[in-house]
Amino acid sequence: MAAAELALTIDVDGTAVSGIYARPPRPAATLVVAHGAGAGMEHPFLRGFTATLNDDGVATLRFNFPYREAGRKFPDRPPVAIAAWRAAMAAAAARSEGEPLWAAGKSFGGRMASMAVAEGMPAAGLVYLGYPLHPPGKPEKLRDGHLYGLTVPMLFLQGTRDTFATRGLLESVVERLGPAATLQWREGGDHTFAVAGAKRSPEEIGAGLAAAVADFIRLHSADPASEGAR
Repeated sequence: MAAAELALTIDVDGTAVSGIYARPPRPAATLVVAHGAGAGMEHPFLRGFTATLNDDGVATLRFNFPYREAGRKFPDRPPVAIAAWRAAMAAAAARSEGEPLWAAGKSFGGRMASMAVAEGMPAAGLVYLGYPLHPPGKPEKLRDGHLYGLTVPMLFLQGTRDTFATRGLLESVVERLGPAATLQWREGGDHTFAVAGAKRSPEEIGAGLAAAVADFIRLHSADPASEGAR
């Protein structure tokens, strides 16, 4: 039976944003999920991803950044996005029963999660659904500096055709991050994880990533020393 979704309002320094929370019985963890720069929390990719995680025993809370809630196209600056992350994690913590709280995001949302953790936001681990290591065609403009101070478990899920992360560069970053980081490639996937010639809806694509994430969370949530580490 699918976990029921609960609509939430989350306060971000006086600005209200929307959230959707779903909690299966006795979840192994709660994963807070942020959207990418070009789509909100209702995107089918995220709906498929979180629904499948719920079926696999992971609670989820997905939320909108303030710019998306206001109908603006240009993403929030990091201080605002990080404040939104802190508020969303607090909302998840208030509904938890002591299970580990993880942070995940599609592209921009994942990068902002990592910056929030780098600035002190507690999280048991991080999951990146297409980490935007650099702008397309500009591999010299790396967005990796803050990552090297992180010690929580990190899972990078990345398409091999993702123009936001040159393969060799991302592999080098993950190698430098050491044992805390795990990189899993999705053959033929672009930045949305779509594969040329494979007719799958965004909802199916998102659902297809959930098992790897649930397995990673369970593996690392079994170690109490990893919870809340930074």
